[in-house]
Amino acid sequence: MFGSDSQFHRFFNDPRWALAMVRATVLEAAHPQIGAALIDNSTFVAHPWRRLRNTVVSLQRMFGDDDHTRQREAARLNRLHARLSGTDAQNRPYDAMDPQARAWVVATLFESSVTMCRLSGQPLDQTTMERLYAEFQAFLAALGDRAGHLPPTLQEFWQYYDHMVQEELENTEALRIILYKLFDHLPAPPLLDGLPTVWAAGRALAGPVIGTITVASLPEPFRRRAGLPEIPGAQTLMHSAYMAVGLARFLPDNWLQTESLTSLLYLSSDSDNPQAATLTALRGRMKRAGALFRLVTPFPVQPGGPAEGTGPQRSADEFFTAVLDQTGDGYLDWPDLAAMARELSARLDLDEPEETRLYNAYAEWWRELHAALDIDGDGRISKEEYAAAVPSLAGPALIRVAEVLFDVTDADGNQFIEADEYRALFRTGFRRTVAGADARYSRSAFVKEFLSFMSGRQRSTAYDPLLAEA
Repeated sequence: MFGSDSQFHRFFNDPRWALAMVRATVLEAAHPQIGAALIDNSTFVAHPWRRLRNTVVSLQRMFGDDDHTRQREAARLNRLHARLSGTDAQNRPYDAMDPQARAWVVATLFESSVTMCRLSGQPLDQTTMERLYAEFQAFLAALGDRAGHLPPTLQEFWQYYDHMVQEELENTEALRIILYKLFDHLPAPPLLDGLPTVWAAGRALAGPVIGTITVASLPEPFRRRAGLPEIPGAQTLMHSAYMAVGLARFLPDNWLQTESLTSLLYLSSDSDNPQAATLTALRGRMKRAGALFRLVTPFPVQPGGPAEGTGPQRSADEFFTAVLDQTGDGYLDWPDLAAMARELSARLDLDEPEETRLYNAYAEWWRELHAALDIDGDGRISKEEYAAAVPSLAGPALIRVAEVLFDVTDADGNQFIEADEYRALFRTGFRRTVAGADARYSRSAFVKEFLSFMSGRQRSTAYDPLLAEA
């Protein structure tokens, strides 16, 4: 059911899958519980490229050949989802561990994979479809679903799917953000960071097209119930797009590796990846093209993107938006700091005890910030409250966050981070090789460096790609 011989593995590197995953994400967001969890906890608005990369990495681990890796990833996902619960705007409870909601996520992945083949004129035969469905059932079982919350047979699945589409899905806030805000305001990936004109030009053309294609591909009963617009020619555009993207399957295999493409989007010039030198040269040419473009087009500079020549210092507003407001809702509250803990835990592949220590340290930091900065008592910190206080965030709780990271990095427990341990931290966790990291780091020196980023508002080639870049 898993590994390189699976049907999933074949689809994973199919270029049509990019369109299918956007469609699946919209159908997930239309589920009331999932939509509410996304709005309250997800970083998909502020950091969509990071969310994409994390999803790709997780799917690779779950569908790979190594059973131990799959078990570790399943345990990590379950710990992550167990922390996501609350109530939506209508005071209805949501829980990311709800088995029906988790089954719907897997159902959308399967159904969108089948639909992408049908829309591109190459529908799956019954045997292949049943094999693919069995793989997704195994995926859900690997996450701990033993009660069979997906129907046992493919025939019963389509009845279940029709019921969900016609009776359960809603026009949620998360769905509207994905369709009508995300594509129009999508931040540049790290590959194009600092090239706002080039990115704005491409986004202005591609954003509306992707949104139109996605809406047209959704089930007609749901489009009617949700009041989604019927744009003339959208169905033709959708079929044409799926068929055109499908032609890319005839390119050489090494051009279509999903992992390679997502890594390229996340590549920046300070990475030690061999492709970084080529990227630096390409960025120089694109900057010249962008300068020419600005002379003849009115595209605005992308909000929040660093301009050329920007120094290492951040303003309070920029620091709040780029680092603290991880969910992109304009406020700082617990889900933002939880997202930081989640990202660090995933990148460093922490075991449960270390992960819990890190979450607890972040929770203590939140309590400290909330007590000091929440002036109006609404349970969250606005940008204005943060900027007015101009706080020093380096309190005892944040120091404990840094100390947890130190303990994770100090592999031999000698209270010093040796040069190789330090490089391993940034190589493994942050995908950077830190130049000049040849001396031992004491606990105090490591903590000071982390605090200089989190409270001194200094840019960092190590921490920016992790917490500040999209």
